[in-house]
Amino acid sequence: MSTSEIFIRDAALAQVREQRYAQRKLVNQTALMLSLMAMAFGLFWLFWILFETVRLGISGLTLSVLTEMTPAPNDDGGLANAIYGSFLMVCLATFVGTPIGVMAGIYLAEFEPKSWLAGTTRFVNDILLSAPSIVIGLFVYAIVVTRFKTFSGYAGIAALTLIVIPVVIRTTENMLQLVPPGLREAAYALGAPKWKVILSITMRSARAGVVTGILLAVARIAGETAPLLFTALSNQFWTSNLGEPMASLPVTIFKFAMSPYENWQRLAWAGVFLITLAVLALNVLARVLTRTKV
Repeated sequence: MSTSEIFIRDAALAQVREQRYAQRKLVNQTALMLSLMAMAFGLFWLFWILFETVRLGISGLTLSVLTEMTPAPNDDGGLANAIYGSFLMVCLATFVGTPIGVMAGIYLAEFEPKSWLAGTTRFVNDILLSAPSIVIGLFVYAIVVTRFKTFSGYAGIAALTLIVIPVVIRTTENMLQLVPPGLREAAYALGAPKWKVILSITMRSARAGVVTGILLAVARIAGETAPLLFTALSNQFWTSNLGEPMASLPVTIFKFAMSPYENWQRLAWAGVFLITLAVLALNVLARVLTRTKV
């Protein structure tokens, strides 16, 4: 091949490369522009919702909101009983659901990850994760409320627990699978029993991720309304008896926001602000724990 032919071939190849580079650059810029537009679209609505929540929520936030019971229409009052009911049910549901979820996640990741029982557990867990919360509420209503002939805080806790468990299971299993196998092998080589390896090596390494999953589960159930409508219902008065209907912040917000009374609507916005602030704080805490080096 002569020198001129080689030069012509190299020039043609260079032209082809420039054309391909120009095409890839155009595709990249188009995808980047579409991504930025989608992000801006989502952020616009997010900031609008947060702005309206803060604007209307702070205007209705007074000391009486935290200290007085839910009022009758056109009367003064607060959300103390609803805040207490939500706090109690969320805490107890987390207390019950977290150990079950963590232990199930440990079994799926550490003991028999490929057994038929593990596969069945993952399948059921995926169904619970994707199931609408109202379905879980109806299930607990049929199992608990209809059997005991009353709405109760116990039924609300049961519904929220069924929402917590699958989230904690998935997070725990995923975090444990990220632990390098070399850590386990080194511990086994030193003669450590399996329970000791799980407790001191794998769980300690995955601690930040597991705690993050628990906090995200708490943030999810803190705003659930549908399950509590069918289980705990509501209560206008303060009660610590879990065997009775119990007020909760999401249900109270739903009821007050749908009413035509101005004082109820003002309290609903104050409740929305409080629950948004709590969920935001939990999400920020989860982010901080995720970045913590363990």
